[in-house]
Amino acid sequence: MKKLFFVLSAVLFTAACSSAPAGLEGVWVQPIAAQPDRVQGIRLNPDGSAQSIHMATLVYETWRADGNTLILSGQSLGNGQTILFTENYTFSFPQPDTLVLTDTRGGEKVFTRQK
Repeated sequence: MKKLFFVLSAVLFTAACSSAPAGLEGVWVQPIAAQPDRVQGIRLNPDGSAQSIHMATLVYETWRADGNTLILSGQSLGNGQTILFTENYTFSFPQPDTLVLTDTRGGEKVFTRQK
């Protein structure tokens, strides 16, 4: 019985330590610059999969968080070639339904949670 309790405790501790930061999962969108009535963005699923929203040539496939870093991986499609990519962003929530992703050069992308 003690062994079972120990194993179960270890599994729960590991799951708690590896879970995504609260609030990161969901659908995040931003207006498309040339089409203000349309949006593009990212769906971050609880299972670690990701999908692009209205971005046919940028196909997000997976995501994970490491501290306050969001790591997105997928494929860039275009000009007859497919390029695998991994993007790293520092993320913050200046407001509960606002996600800001900052790339390694300081560029920011601001998203709103879609409900």
